[in-house]
Amino acid sequence: MEPLLAELRTAVGPSAVLTDTDVTSAYERDMMPLAPHGSPLAVVLPSTAAQVQDVVRACAAAGVPIVPRGAGSGLSGAANALPGCVVLVTTRMNAIVEVDPANRLAVVEPGVVNLDLRTAVEAHGLFYPPDPSSYDWCTIGGNLATNAGGLCCVKYGVTTDSVLGLEVVLASGELLRTGRRTVKGVAGYDLTKLFVGSEGTLGVITRATLALRPLPQAPATLVATFDSTSAAGAAVTGVVRAGVVPSLMEIMDRSSVQAVERYLRTDLGAGAAVLLCQSDSGGEAALRELGEVARVCEEAGAELVHTTDDPAEGADLLAARRAVLTALEVYGTWLTDDVCVPRTRIADLITGCEAIAEDVRLRIAVVGHAGDGNMHPTIVYDPASADEAERALAAFERILALGLDLGGTVTGEHGVGKVKQAWLEREAGPVALRVHRDLKRALDPQGLFNPGSMFSPPREG
Repeated sequence: MEPLLAELRTAVGPSAVLTDTDVTSAYERDMMPLAPHGSPLAVVLPSTAAQVQDVVRACAAAGVPIVPRGAGSGLSGAANALPGCVVLVTTRMNAIVEVDPANRLAVVEPGVVNLDLRTAVEAHGLFYPPDPSSYDWCTIGGNLATNAGGLCCVKYGVTTDSVLGLEVVLASGELLRTGRRTVKGVAGYDLTKLFVGSEGTLGVITRATLALRPLPQAPATLVATFDSTSAAGAAVTGVVRAGVVPSLMEIMDRSSVQAVERYLRTDLGAGAAVLLCQSDSGGEAALRELGEVARVCEEAGAELVHTTDDPAEGADLLAARRAVLTALEVYGTWLTDDVCVPRTRIADLITGCEAIAEDVRLRIAVVGHAGDGNMHPTIVYDPASADEAERALAAFERILALGLDLGGTVTGEHGVGKVKQAWLEREAGPVALRVHRDLKRALDPQGLFNPGSMFSPPREG
C-alpha cells in the first residue's frame, strides 16, 4: 500500500495523512459501543473538495474502501473504520462560505460544527433549526449523512427539511452538484434528498446550501409532571389533537428523571414522567400556546404544571433534558437506542421498555422527542461483564422489535449504520432493499464508499 500512501500524501500533504496506530485508533469508531470496527490503513484529512476528489480517485484505483467521517458523534457505527480502509475525515473543511440574509440561506463546508453555524447566522437575525443533542461538537457533514434530528423537530423538521442543495464527490471522482438556491424547484429527481441520510455510502458531501429561518423569539417553557406513564402519553396525544405545535416537546421517564435529579442535585418533582414543552412564538402568543398545553396536561391528570417566560429558568429546565445521557454515566456505560413510534404509542413504548428492563435486570431510561414520537431508550450496563453486555444487546434488539410492533421504525434519527442492517431489511422488505442496492451499484459500482454500512451485500443463491 506504499504507492497509495504516497499518492495520498501528494494529494493532501504529508501532515494530513495519519498512519501511526496510536493516532488512527481515535478514528476507528463513533459513539456506538456495539458496532464492529477495524484498524484503517490511514486517516486522511483533506482541506478542499479538490483534495477529496484526488483521494477518492487514488483509493478507487487501488481498490481500497473509503469511510467518510465527521466528528465521530454518531450513534450507529456508520463512521466506523473497516480493516485496511482509508478514513476520510472532513473536519478541516470547516468554512462558512456564505451567509445570504436576503435569501435566508447559508453555504457551508461539511466540517462546520452545528453550534458554530447557529451562532454565525444568529448575528444576521437568522436561525438554523436542526439541533442534535451533540450540537456543540457534531458537524454539518455528519448531520447531513445521517439526516440528524434534534429537539426542535416537532416544529422545524429534521436536517433534510433545511437542505436546498449539495456538492458531492462521487466514486468516479467527479463533483456532483444537486439542488438549487431557490425556495422551489422540481427539475429532475430530488438527488439532494437521496444523499441526505445515505450515511456515506453513495459519496462524500463537500458543501451544502442550507435554508435558514428568522431567529425565533426567546421561548416560554412549560414543565408538567405525571404519576403514570399513561397519563403523560395521553397528554402528548391531547396536545397533538389540540393542534398546538410547540417548538419543543420532550418526555422523560422515571428512570431518566431520577438520574438527572441525582446528577444535577435538583428536584423535578416527578412521579413517573416529565413533559417539557417550549414555544418560541413570542410574548402573548407563546403563553397562549402553552396555556392550551397546560389545559391538556391538567385534563390528562398532571400532578403539577408550571409555565415560565423567564429565559434563564427555561434554559435550566432544558439543561435537565440535555443532561440525561451524561447523568446515566454515573450508573455505568450507556447504550442508546433510537426508535420512532406513532405519538399515540409513546406510553406503550415506555411501558414495554420497563418490562424489558425488569426481564434483563438492567436499568433502561427512556427519553425522547414526544412531539414526533422519536424515543431514545438507553440501556445502562457494565461492559466489563460479559453477562451484562449480552443482556444489554438482547435488550437493544428487543426494543427495536417493540418499536416495529408498535407501528414504528427502527431509527428516527441516528441511522442504520453497522448495527441495524438486518432490521432495515425487516422493516423495508426485499423490494426496497433491492432498490437500495441498485442505487448503490449505480453510483458506486466498486463498493468504494463505506461498504457494510446501512445494508450488507445480497446473499448468494
